[in-house]
Amino acid sequence: MKQFDTFLIGRKTFEAMVRMGKATKSTAGIQNIVFSRTMKPADYPHVVVESDAERVVSELRAKPGQDIALFGGGELFRSRLAAGLVDRVEVSLIPVLGGGIQLLPSPAGRAKLRLRKQRIYEKTGTVGLEYDILRD
Repeated sequence: MKQFDTFLIGRKTFEAMVRMGKATKSTAGIQNIVFSRTMKPADYPHVVVESDAERVVSELRAKPGQDIALFGGGELFRSRLAAGLVDRVEVSLIPVLGGGIQLLPSPAGRAKLRLRKQRIYEKTGTVGLEYDILRD
């Protein structure tokens, strides 16, 4: 997590975080940006609420800083991938059946991936997969 200074969070993922009591906590030195067309920024003063993901991500990438992480948000991920604004994908497979937020909701484009790293978390059974996005 030390490599990131910004987390991009989709609205549905943020709402799930709120239900779990995780959205009110922020990590020092990390900016949380939630993308939503319906949330009111005044209701969530501890995060930045934005609606134009392409503009915000393009501006962030043009500034000096650390890496940017997209945390959850299948629809947000799909749109950033389609815009060519994703360099790497890290996926955690958590052993719970049913529910959850889709990684890449339909209609999804195709992206060529190259496996970078894999990890198994023995205590939880979670599998972490890290891929680079291959550009044509």
